[in-house]
Amino acid sequence: MEGFIPCQEGSAEIVFFDIETTVPNRTGQRFCVLEFGAIVVCPRNLVELESYSTLIKPKDLSVVALRSGRSDGITRDAVANAPGFEEVADKIFNLLNGRVWGGHNIQRFDCVRIKEAFADIGRPPPVPVGIIDSLGVLTEKFGKRAGNMKMASLATYFGLGQQKHRSLDDVRMNLEVLKHCATVLFLESSLPSILNRSWHSPSTITTRSRSSAGKLTCKEETSRKSPTYQRTVPYTRESLGKMTERVKNLLCKAQGSQPINNLLKHSHSLLR
Repeated sequence: MEGFIPCQEGSAEIVFFDIETTVPNRTGQRFCVLEFGAIVVCPRNLVELESYSTLIKPKDLSVVALRSGRSDGITRDAVANAPGFEEVADKIFNLLNGRVWGGHNIQRFDCVRIKEAFADIGRPPPVPVGIIDSLGVLTEKFGKRAGNMKMASLATYFGLGQQKHRSLDDVRMNLEVLKHCATVLFLESSLPSILNRSWHSPSTITTRSRSSAGKLTCKEETSRKSPTYQRTVPYTRESLGKMTERVKNLLCKAQGSQPINNLLKHSHSLLR
């Protein structure tokens, strides 16, 4: 690839991964891994070096739902002919072992499930040289401007589409979210006094409008609808009707007999 700079030999590659599991519906029931997906990237330029995904058949197929509540969810039929975890354990081990692990909420969930899956087949789990959990990193560095900071919320915030809850798709979305967050933080660092404060009001939308001079100016609105303004009225609705009637009478009497400038001056004095 023209312009491609390979990773330096010996530098720690990052493997972003995600697993899909069953959801326990009774006390004592465990999570079962149904899918594993990973992308190995170079930390210098985030170029994808390798990718892998596989469905995984659990020992007990009955724990997998016949139908999924998600449009792209994993069903019992989908994993019926998939390999068991012991059949793909070597590949998963080689992808993960000795690399930096990356993913969203992996410390609390994915890492634990990987250890459990290897323990179930009597093998030691892969060991990372470091862990980058984007949930913690983004919450600390980016702030909760995307709400609960779940992957679906972050994807919506950046306009990346709907989360599919399929391993490899979610890994790619995770990488895109990180790139978008990093770009925003980079831009904010260039003008911190101006850009850093703009996200504190998540409902604020900055729009462009043309001023009377024809220049583009920025204004902030609290929603996509036109903003509502409150104007102080120096008279009540009742007095407004009386005042209007007085002006009308004055105009009728003065028509054709007074210069218009004098008429307007007199009318203006009534409006004060």
